[in-house]
Amino acid sequence: MATHPRDLARTSRRGFLQAAGAASAVALTIGFEWRLSGRRAMAAGTVPATGDASFVPNAFVRIGSDDSVTVIAKHLEMGQGSYTGIATVLAEELDADWSKVRVESAPADAKRYANLAFGMQGTGGSSAMANSWTQLREAGAKARAVLLAAAAQQWQVPVSELRVERGVVHGPGGRHATFGALVATASSLPVPETVGLKDPTQFKLIGQTIPRVDAIAKSNGTAQFTIDCALPGMLVALLQRPPLFGASVRSLDASAAQAIPGVVQVVQVPAGVAVIATGFWAAKRGRDALQVQWDETQAEKRSSAQIAAEYRNLADQPAASARKDGDAVKAIAGATKKISATYEFPYLAHAPMEPLDAVVKLSSDHCEIWAGDQFQTIDQANAARAAGLEPAQVSIHTLYAGGSFGRRANFYSDYIVEAVSIAKAHGAGVPIKLQWTREDDIHGGLYRPLYVHKLEAGLDEHGALSGWRHVIVGQSIMGGTPFAAMVKNGIDPTSVEGAMNLPYAVPNVQVDLATTKTGVPVLWWRVVGSSHTAFAVESFIDEVAHAAGKDPYEFRRGLLEQESRMRAVLDLAAEKSGWSSAPLPPGRGRGIAVAEAFNTYVAQVAEVTVGADGKVKVDRVVCAVDCGTPINPDVITAQMEGGIGFGLGAILYGEISLKDGHVEQNNFDGYRVLRMNEMPKVEVHIVASALPPTGVGEPGVAPIGPAVANALFAATGKRVQTLPFAKGGFA
Repeated sequence: MATHPRDLARTSRRGFLQAAGAASAVALTIGFEWRLSGRRAMAAGTVPATGDASFVPNAFVRIGSDDSVTVIAKHLEMGQGSYTGIATVLAEELDADWSKVRVESAPADAKRYANLAFGMQGTGGSSAMANSWTQLREAGAKARAVLLAAAAQQWQVPVSELRVERGVVHGPGGRHATFGALVATASSLPVPETVGLKDPTQFKLIGQTIPRVDAIAKSNGTAQFTIDCALPGMLVALLQRPPLFGASVRSLDASAAQAIPGVVQVVQVPAGVAVIATGFWAAKRGRDALQVQWDETQAEKRSSAQIAAEYRNLADQPAASARKDGDAVKAIAGATKKISATYEFPYLAHAPMEPLDAVVKLSSDHCEIWAGDQFQTIDQANAARAAGLEPAQVSIHTLYAGGSFGRRANFYSDYIVEAVSIAKAHGAGVPIKLQWTREDDIHGGLYRPLYVHKLEAGLDEHGALSGWRHVIVGQSIMGGTPFAAMVKNGIDPTSVEGAMNLPYAVPNVQVDLATTKTGVPVLWWRVVGSSHTAFAVESFIDEVAHAAGKDPYEFRRGLLEQESRMRAVLDLAAEKSGWSSAPLPPGRGRGIAVAEAFNTYVAQVAEVTVGADGKVKVDRVVCAVDCGTPINPDVITAQMEGGIGFGLGAILYGEISLKDGHVEQNNFDGYRVLRMNEMPKVEVHIVASALPPTGVGEPGVAPIGPAVANALFAATGKRVQTLPFAKGGFA
């Protein structure tokens, strides 16, 4: 049976990560926990971190004699709320007291902590809740079953006469025992192979707004990010990377750098020249003093304007077919009315709040890493290769990450490998912290690719959409990497997701992809392909609706009869926004868009005001989301709000531009992000559902761009087809 294009697009990153898991065999390693007081070994999840008696029924939970419930998280917490969601799911089935629940990061151990969607340990693709749902529910339920058995044994009563509530087992005659009082007995009992799970009507934590487990630590400053990590004797390194992508060191004069007080050593490594010092400022001054001559013979020297011009030409050339239903070319040629548009999208940086960093302590037979690590399995393998060790000799302490948006999850483990290479060059087993600056981050590559989209559509004599052709031109994220095998018949699925799986019922659809090559390193960016395809699709469907003389919401709705979940969020957003109410006054406009990403459906209605100077103010965004079972409504709302703010900054201002191969932006003065006073009022409405949960970290980004662009058209009659908006004077 043929695979529907939607399913292919949904599994694009999953397929890559399954391949990555197979390619990076990793042996069992010892995990460690980093705290303010230092680090303590926790031998493979079987020894309590405190040294007290504890009950460890499986790899995901440890219950202490002090009644504490420690949930072991296999997913990185980078601000998206994964720790809270993971803990909630397990604590629900355990019937734990939420006030006693805490979370620790799992060690790098793919045998026990693999992402079930990927086949390796890692976080991404908004998969944390989706792949952990059943696994963590079972882990909690099994622990609960053993605690009940322990109480039944102590009290000599049937388990059927017992109940659990908020970390306390209650029995007949008013007997009760906390979890901590039962751990000694529970540790001697077998863990059942199978258990029953709660009916959703019994949920007490899932579906409720409960406090985030990381809220206090992130509020009082005790949360440990890599930038906070300080080990005894640690040195700080900054790396001078080539000014052009593809350049390399030709010659080096380090004498001025070595004369800077605090500079310990200058070393050349594969990625450039590192200055190692007693602190950041000395390393920064030393790096500024370096005299490096670069070999630019293999470097990318084109400007982004040249690259975009080449892409526009390619949009008119034959390309690889990603989807072909019927004959779109013929249908459009014979249409009563034809519509066409070309959309251009720039390179984008991820720009997480915490720039990339890692701490490495290297010895002859072991490599220890502290980092906000997103792809433990891949990073473990790449670090081992750089150190000349086996993966089993690399341990990773996963700390909080101050954002990522995809940047910390890359094929090459660039910042990890840089840190290991510097530690190896320095020698002596001294801990080394590699710190990227914001300028390093903006210049450092692995951007969201530059894309050009060309779309054509035809309407028949009744105003019905009869043909749809979509040509995408851009660089492959997978191509040229160790996982290039994911590119099938010239199609990188990350380039076409959100377009190949067009949800609208059109009898003739053609989606083509022209894959380009540049020297600019690229990577997935929050919501990946849908970061550009959703804008093109939802802006163009709006253009088609207006060409047909129909309301954009009603036009979409009529094409979604077979897409019940997408239609439902569209309806909910329209209803809550007052779409059908009186039109907005002159200078204001309302726009709508809907998209699916990672099996989560999001519709948004944006209201904008355009001033006399052409400046755009986004006043209000109404968002409807269907993410299956809502685990924590507050976290879902926060991720929709965050995704909207992130996406708004990108469409209004976001651009990495090259001039003769040089990145023109340096910091947030040139690479603008959304400011607090620009954040609109956001209303989030969550669809009630009993389906398994899906992710919310990324999907909220997809519809905001086209919703605002469509609102801008409603306000001014002008379409935005080249991003960012600032290029057209609309920001």
